[in-house]
Amino acid sequence: MKRGGILHAQLNERIARLGHTDTFVIGDRGLPVPPGVECVDLAVITGVPSFAKVLEAVLAEVEVEAAVIAAEADTSPVRQVLARNLPEARRVPHEEFKELTRQARFVVRTGEATPYANAILRCGVPF
Repeated sequence: MKRGGILHAQLNERIARLGHTDTFVIGDRGLPVPPGVECVDLAVITGVPSFAKVLEAVLAEVEVEAAVIAAEADTSPVRQVLARNLPEARRVPHEEFKELTRQARFVVRTGEATPYANAILRCGVPF
């Protein structure tokens, strides 16, 4: 039995398969998942799990070299979470953000209902 960290089997499997420069998305419950991009759906009810908790759990397990967020998040309540966890994130218009999700290996859907609580993460290498 695993001691800690991410316990969701499907999410663990997807993370383990990531390589350098692969991208994946952590999104709110309303972010559209493009056709052909797998969705790891964690949403249970509105707000559970939160974007912040999922982002923090994933960042503890994945080497991230870059991130993209929607510029509109700067006026959203999620801005503090993004500033704390992804201070160097590139900002793009939300419509462009949604287009970029088409290139992701997978999308992690949270139960978050805060506008623009989404991030595209690009994997780095831990050495």
